[in-house]
Order: sequence, then C-alpha cells, then structure tokens
Amino acid sequence: MNDECLICAKHASRGPLAGCPVIEEDDLVVVTHRPVDAATGLGIAGHAFVETRRHVAHWPGLTAAETDAVARAAGRVARALAAEFGTDLVMSLIAGMSVPHFHQHVFVRHPGTPEDLPWFRSSEWSGAPQLTASELAALAERLAPR
Repeated sequence: MNDECLICAKHASRGPLAGCPVIEEDDLVVVTHRPVDAATGLGIAGHAFVETRRHVAHWPGLTAAETDAVARAAGRVARALAAEFGTDLVMSLIAGMSVPHFHQHVFVRHPGTPEDLPWFRSSEWSGAPQLTASELAALAERLAPR
C-alpha cells in the first residue's frame, strides 16, 4: 500500500474515490463502478475499474497470479456489462498515466450512442444512462458474479 496513492486510499475506504460501488473483490483484485460526479450527484452507468489490490504501477510489475486475476475479472465484468446494457460493445483501456496504480477501465458503449462520437468519449454522450449513488450501488450488485 502506498499512502499517497488514490487507488490504495480507495481500497482502504479513504480519499476522494472512497465509496465507489464494489462489484467484486478478492485478495488480488478489486472491481468497482465509476462513482457519481460530486457536482451533479449522477454517474454514467456502465464504467468499471479492475484494479490490483497490491500497489503496482503497470503490467510488467504484476505477478502471474495478478495478471490472471485481472484478466478473469475484466472478462467477467465485460460479460456482465454486455448483458445488463444489451450490447456487445464493451471496451477496455489500460493507460496508467495519471494514477500510477494498475487499473483497467472496462466500459460499455450504450446502444444509441451516436456513431460519430469517438469510443473514448462515449461516456460524454448526453443520452447515456445516468444514475444516482444508490442506483449505481444496485447496478454494482447486479453486475457481481453469482
């Protein structure tokens, strides 16, 4: 754990990211849903994060077990998002430039998203479903593995 890391703080229920709805977690990974925007009280539905529990910045630092756990969790949440939102367009991104703690974005492109809207801006579409904190918590529960 790194005391200055936003994601480590999140896993310890501290800091600005605390309270993100947890979809699943184990000893190696934590999968959460993107939180609501503090200004609006609403969050875009369908954007998950797969994070290593251990503080490690990038792919090369992951153990084989962590790599496997990340892949399994990303696959599970992608299938759950596709089923929940009725689309096969579930995308993933690993960048790690702004927060040096391994995290993989897994997010849905909602049906009806305008074709000319780039994939990396799909969450900015005004027609995307926006949910309250309690609705996002219920969504996270539905996305959890059974």
